[in-house]
Amino acid sequence: MFKKILIPTDGSPLSAQAANAGVSFARSVNAEIVALHVTQPFAATIGFDGMAAAYAITDDAYEKASAEQAAKYLDAVTSRADTAGVKSTALSVSNFNVADGIVQAAAETGCDLIFIGSHGRSGLSRLLLGSVTAKVLSLAHVAVLVYRVKEEKEKKGPPPTR
Repeated sequence: MFKKILIPTDGSPLSAQAANAGVSFARSVNAEIVALHVTQPFAATIGFDGMAAAYAITDDAYEKASAEQAAKYLDAVTSRADTAGVKSTALSVSNFNVADGIVQAAAETGCDLIFIGSHGRSGLSRLLLGSVTAKVLSLAHVAVLVYRVKEEKEKKGPPPTR
């Protein structure tokens, strides 16, 4: 069936939930995984919100922070894979468009499946926030399995008493 599965992560709790499901799926089909984190280049931070100018961040400092962050996110996925007995590798790439980075990484690493989470947003929130998953679906040349992550609702206690 599938031999090599790409599992992208952005480090969020919902992404971690999808990555855990991806590792479990890989174990069930006896596949290896490639854990992927896509960072955006330093130039992207200047164009969108002026972050670099506001905080006086240098190109080198941004690259170092991005690499450290990627390593942390990827280590969480590869550690989970090791615990499950799934062969894994970690990869961090930089691309202005996250979806393009995911699709290109899948092709370059020989993955035959992209296992990606989706928040399931619809309506205005999807329009405003966009959907990396939807873009991956439209760009991918390999199979894509979309895992619907479950957002935890805030637990409400009893109503306040007077």
